[in-house]
Amino acid sequence: MNRIDQRFAALKEEGRRALIPYITAGDPAPEHTVGFMHALVRAGADVIELGVPFSDPMADGPVIQKACERALVHGVRLADLIEMVRAFRRDDAETPVVLMGYLNPVERMGLEAFADAARDAGIDGVLLVDMPPEEADLMGPVLKERGLASIFLVAPTTSRARAATICAHGEGYLYYVSLKGVTGGASVDAADVAEHLAPLREMTDLPLCVGFGIRDGASAAEVGRVADGVIVGSALVSRIAENAECPAAIPAKLEAVLSEMRQALDA
Repeated sequence: MNRIDQRFAALKEEGRRALIPYITAGDPAPEHTVGFMHALVRAGADVIELGVPFSDPMADGPVIQKACERALVHGVRLADLIEMVRAFRRDDAETPVVLMGYLNPVERMGLEAFADAARDAGIDGVLLVDMPPEEADLMGPVLKERGLASIFLVAPTTSRARAATICAHGEGYLYYVSLKGVTGGASVDAADVAEHLAPLREMTDLPLCVGFGIRDGASAAEVGRVADGVIVGSALVSRIAENAECPAAIPAKLEAVLSEMRQALDA
């Protein structure tokens, strides 16, 4: 088992829900990212999703789009993210790290070169928003050979047949998108989420984690009652944006937001 599987197995034994924060690598400047990652762990993160800055995102709302723009101003690229994870691993060998982004930067680096570098740096899983499961036979085996989990999204509009295909290819956990639209949108409806997760549980034993619309402790706890984990991005990235001119203040802001969610989930 890689670190993701180990972490979810431990959480299941403890009867706890996973808390998975997302931040964009290099936002507001590359030298701060590793420190932010450690702050997230201190606040109770079980897995960290680290976003690759990309100029043409299709699933990210304005908050994360602007985070990508701030990182790209500094020239942050996929190779830089990999080095950030390598630096993070010097002090944290246990917290799973998932690279989240789009296919283009991986293709530019070369799939095998990317997979080798990701493995060597200590990345545990890869979630590429625009990599459909129908084409995963190209990438999946390359990642699997290196112990990297292929993680996929499922949306409210995903048909049952396609959901079954996604479940068959997925590893690590399944990322259920709770809302139609982009990140940072409306509040999540836990009852609707529960209705959509029920058929997925019949198709897979993967942990079902819910993202989009998790804003605070209350929404995290509500979703945590029906899911195996909650994923929070825009609520954290917005704190980074608000304090971009004073990066030293950001770790405490991130810890405050995530700690509230951790306490609510555990309660």
